[in-house]
Amino acid sequence: MKNTFPHSWSLALAAGGLALPVGLSLPLLHAVESTSGAKTPSANITVDTTPLNRDVGLPSSFASVIKKVAPSVVKIEITGRAVPTLNGDDSLGASPFGFDPRRLFEQSGRRLPMPQPHGAASGVIVTPDGYILTNNHVIDDAEKVEVTLHDGRSLTAKVVGTDPKSDLAVVKVEASGLPAATFADSSTIEVGDLVLAAGNPFGLGESVSLGMVSATGRATMGLDYEDFIQTDAAINPGNSGGALLDSQGRLIGINTAIVSRGGGNDGIGFAIPANMARGIMEQLIATGKVVRASLGVMIQDLTPELAKQFGADSQTSGALVGDVVKGSPADAAGLTSGDIITRFADQPVKDARSLKLSVANQKPGENAEVTVLRDGKPRTFTARLEAQKGSSSSREELSSRTPADEGTLNGVAVADLDAETRRSASIPAEIKGALVTSVDPGTPSWKAGLRAGDVIQQINRQPVSDAAQAIKLTEAPPTNPTLLQIWSRGGSRFVVVDETKRAQG
Repeated sequence: MKNTFPHSWSLALAAGGLALPVGLSLPLLHAVESTSGAKTPSANITVDTTPLNRDVGLPSSFASVIKKVAPSVVKIEITGRAVPTLNGDDSLGASPFGFDPRRLFEQSGRRLPMPQPHGAASGVIVTPDGYILTNNHVIDDAEKVEVTLHDGRSLTAKVVGTDPKSDLAVVKVEASGLPAATFADSSTIEVGDLVLAAGNPFGLGESVSLGMVSATGRATMGLDYEDFIQTDAAINPGNSGGALLDSQGRLIGINTAIVSRGGGNDGIGFAIPANMARGIMEQLIATGKVVRASLGVMIQDLTPELAKQFGADSQTSGALVGDVVKGSPADAAGLTSGDIITRFADQPVKDARSLKLSVANQKPGENAEVTVLRDGKPRTFTARLEAQKGSSSSREELSSRTPADEGTLNGVAVADLDAETRRSASIPAEIKGALVTSVDPGTPSWKAGLRAGDVIQQINRQPVSDAAQAIKLTEAPPTNPTLLQIWSRGGSRFVVVDETKRAQG
């Protein structure tokens, strides 16, 4: 058991993760350096930043481009945990794979049989040695991940790391000499550029559609970090995790979401920009988790009316500081409520979302210049950024399901409930306990219903005040199974985690 990041500990807990609806589908982040002295994995990727030639006409065929890039796009098949069915029907509603693993059904007082749900989606090979990018919502509930390559081989993949905040994940197959996609610089794309969407729609197999970039910088899915490329290239369920390619066959995005009234393609699809995906992927490969920088401000969009009230021109762009977290980098630098942040790290700030993305793009521990308007006058401050509280699942946590685990609640990570966490997760001040930041799928805690975002209030009827106490109460538990009192947005509930029988995953 060890501290995985500031104010967060890996527990002998077992629980689950967060899932996004199927059909859903961040700026470049810095890879975290290893502090252990051991060699960390690295992403041997190819990047081509050559600008597109926008003066040429529409080609008569994309066959040569598709032949080059199709082998890089794979089919991902998921075996999920068993779920109850109603009258033997496992089509329980809209979800990534046509089932809802969280809906429980009973009939005549008895629970019906629980088949293993299956689903199919897409992924993109990003390194010759087998690293594959996909969506977090594709593999979130998976107990087994199978990858089918272009040459027909089927390989079992392991989950390297996940980032629910951006809906990205990395899995790996044991192979070499694989056809890896070439990354483009997604910051250079323009509305009107031709694009190809490649993936596995409806589980049918390899499929490619043509369209164009219809918008950039979209934020419509409710994720923590969104900067979607919008396209009218046909994207359907099963395309999640597939490739959005430019006219030269370079990767510019990971297909993630659709807006649809009927469940199929309506010409509005979204892809995570390749630059964002690349930065997150490199962190997940190197360390198994994503660490983002934090400035420590509560911000909102600046409207013309608010600009006038705070001494700025009505046409001013920026983010209005509503509050500054005490002891944060912003507090130490001298920022205060009412400041209008107009530039950050030498980049203009358009609105609150652009500032959030810019901060996340920085490396914790680095200094960043922050330019503000205070009472209509520009001022510049220097903030030393810190790491955000909370993180994605680490490689150690994802592989922690071994018979050597001690204590209870194996496979769960928790963090303290600080002011910033409460605000971002909408956790009331009166709720005390330890925040669950990740849960290892397939463990007893996962199957009992524990999920990231829950707050552990009690362990075996003992109150939990923080993460350290939660760890202590699981190190030498008086009983097994373990009784937990859990708070989630629906209120408090009790769950029993039985680890006397190891989960099979």
